Amino acid sequence: MTSVRLRLLILALLPLVVLMPLLLLVAINRWSANYDSLLITNVESDLRIADQYLQRILSTTGSDVTSLARSQKLSEMAQDTPEDLPDFLDKSRRTLGLDFLYYLPMQAARARGAEWPVIGVAAQGRPATEIDIFSHSDLSGLPGTGADLAERARLPLVSTRAAVPTHRDTEDRGMVVHTATPLATPGREGVLVGGILLNRNLDFIDTINALVYQDTGAPGDRQGTATLFLEDVRISTNVRLFEGERALGTRVSAAVRGAVLDEGRTWLDSAFVVNDWYISAYQPLIDSFGERVGMLYVGFLQAPFDAAKRNAYLLVLAAFLLVLGVSSPLFLRLARTIFAPLERMTQTMERVEAGHLDARIGPVAARDEIGTVAAHLDSLLDQVQERDRALRAWNDALNTRVEERTAELREANAKLESTYQQLVMSEKLASIGEITAGVAHEINNPAAVIQGNLDVIRHTLGPRAAPVMTEIELIDRQVGRISAIVSKLLQFARPSDFGTFEEDVDIATVLKDCLVLVDHVISKAELQVTIDTAPDTPPVRINPGELQQVIINLLTNAVQAVQKRGQLVIATRPAQHSGRAGAALIVADSGPGIAPEKLSAVFDPFYTTKQGEGTGLGLSVSQTLIRQAGGLITVRNRDEGGAEFTVWLPAQEN
Repeated sequence: MTSVRLRLLILALLPLVVLMPLLLLVAINRWSANYDSLLITNVESDLRIADQYLQRILSTTGSDVTSLARSQKLSEMAQDTPEDLPDFLDKSRRTLGLDFLYYLPMQAARARGAEWPVIGVAAQGRPATEIDIFSHSDLSGLPGTGADLAERARLPLVSTRAAVPTHRDTEDRGMVVHTATPLATPGREGVLVGGILLNRNLDFIDTINALVYQDTGAPGDRQGTATLFLEDVRISTNVRLFEGERALGTRVSAAVRGAVLDEGRTWLDSAFVVNDWYISAYQPLIDSFGERVGMLYVGFLQAPFDAAKRNAYLLVLAAFLLVLGVSSPLFLRLARTIFAPLERMTQTMERVEAGHLDARIGPVAARDEIGTVAAHLDSLLDQVQERDRALRAWNDALNTRVEERTAELREANAKLESTYQQLVMSEKLASIGEITAGVAHEINNPAAVIQGNLDVIRHTLGPRAAPVMTEIELIDRQVGRISAIVSKLLQFARPSDFGTFEEDVDIATVLKDCLVLVDHVISKAELQVTIDTAPDTPPVRINPGELQQVIINLLTNAVQAVQKRGQLVIATRPAQHSGRAGAALIVADSGPGIAPEKLSAVFDPFYTTKQGEGTGLGLSVSQTLIRQAGGLITVRNRDEGGAEFTVWLPAQEN
C-alpha cells in the first residue's frame, strides 16, 4: 500500500517534476516548429530574390537587344554599309555582355520560328525573351559567338549520392537566355537574335549568391549557396565539391527531382546537397516550349541552426535542472513539517498493534489539523486501553465459567459414551442372536434329515455298502462339521445360552473355534494362514463369547486388509505387562498397513477405512470388551509390511 508520505511527495513534486517538463516539452516542440518554419520562410524569401534576379537578367537581356535593334546607328548601317554589320554586332555583343548576337533576314527568321518560339514571336513583330536548352549541335553551329560555346557548355557528370541512376557520363547541352527582337529597317527587315549561355556562368551565380547571402563576417551569418540546374545537373553553382572546387556536374537528389521536375512543385524543405544538409529551396525553370527544363536553387547550411537548436535544448534542460535542484530541497523541508507528525502517529500505531497499549504520540509542535488529529488519537488510545482492561477482567471470569462447564460436559460425555457402547453391543448381540437362531434352525433340520437318511442307508445296505463306505464316512464327517459350525455360531451369537460369566479360557481353543467360523472368508481370499500357538501360553479369565467376538473382528479386518493372495500370521505367546503375567494373541497381515497419522484413531467409534461396508464400531467394541476383562489391544505397522494387532489378557490367578 502506498504511504501517505509518498503520496504527499508525489502531490508536491508532480507539478515540478512531471507537469513542468511536459510544458517545457510542448513549448520546445512549438518553438522548434516555429524555428523550422522561420527557416523555411527565410529560404523562400531567398528564392524569391534569386528568381527576381534571374527575371531581371531575362528582362535586361531582352531590353538591351531590343534597344540595339531600334537604334539609329544600326538602322543606318543596315542600309548604307551592310558589309560592316557583322563587326558592329560583334562589338555590340561584347559591349552588352552577350555570348552570341546575330541577324536573321525575315524569311530565314520565319523558317527558324518553327524551331524556336522566341524567334517566331519576333518574326511576328514582338520581342521575346525565354530560357531555352540548346543541344551540342545547336551550340556548335550558332553564329555571332565570341568563343566555342559548345565546349564551354560541356560538363563531365560526377557520381552523386541519392541521385537518380543514369548511364550518361557527360552533359553537353547548354541552358541559354534566348532573346529575339524584330528589326524594322526598310529593305533590311529581319530579326536580331542574342543570348547568354548559363553553363559555367559563375558571375551570374555568384551575383545571385551575393545578393541573397551577404557575408558580413559577423557570427550567425548564413552560409548560403546558389545553383542553376539543367534538368538535374548542376551547370552553374558555388556549392563546393572539394576545397576550392565547385560541384559542377553533380546531380540533385532523386526526391527533389521528382518533386520539382516531375511534379512541378517548389521544394521548401531540408535536402542533402552534394555532401551536407541544407535548408533548401528549388524552383522549376520553364523554357519557351512550356517544358520544365531546369531548376533554380538557393539554400543555406543546416548544421549551424541544428547546433543552435541543440544549444537551446541544453540551455532549457540546464535551467530546468537548476530550478529543480533549488526548489526540491525547499519542497522537502516544507513537507517534513507534515511528515514528522504523521510518522510519529504511524510508529505509535505500530507499537499499539504490537501490544503496547500505553504508547502515545505526545505533544505535536504543529497547531494545525495534524496537531488536532494527534491529540484526538491519544484520547482514543486512552479509551481503548481502559476498555481493554475491562475486557480482560470479563475474559478471565468467562474462562473460569467455561472451564467449569467443560468439566461437567466431559463427565456427561464419558457417561454417554459408556452407555452408547453398551447399547451398541446389546443391539448387535441381540440382532446376531435372532439371525443365528433362525439360521441354526434352518440348517440343523436338513442336517438331521441328512444324518438320519445316511444311517438308514448304512443300515439297509449292510455289507453291500463297503464299496462306498469311504464316501458315506466323508458325508458323515461333513454333516458333523455342519453341526459343529452351527453350535459354534450359536455360542458366538448367544453366549448367554452357554454361560454368562467369565471363566478360565485357553486362547488357542477359542482361536480354533473362530477359524471354523471365518474359514470361508479366508478361503475366498486365498490367504496363506500361519498359526503358531505356544504350548506354554497360560489360560486367561474372560467371557469366551466376548473373546470370540474380538478374535473374529480382528481376523475379518486382517482378511479385508490383505484382500487377495496374501499372508495371515496368528500366534499366541505368554507375555507380561506392567509386571503382570498374561497371554498375548497376535494377528498380523501382509496388507498395506495403516497410515502413521491414523494409528491413534483406529479404536475411535465410527472410524473406518471401508466407507459403505462397515459401521466403524468393530475395533471400538473389541477394545471395550478387552478393557473390561483387564487387558488391552495395541496396534503397529510391521517393518516387513502390514499391520499387527496384539491382544493382551492377564493370566488366570490361582
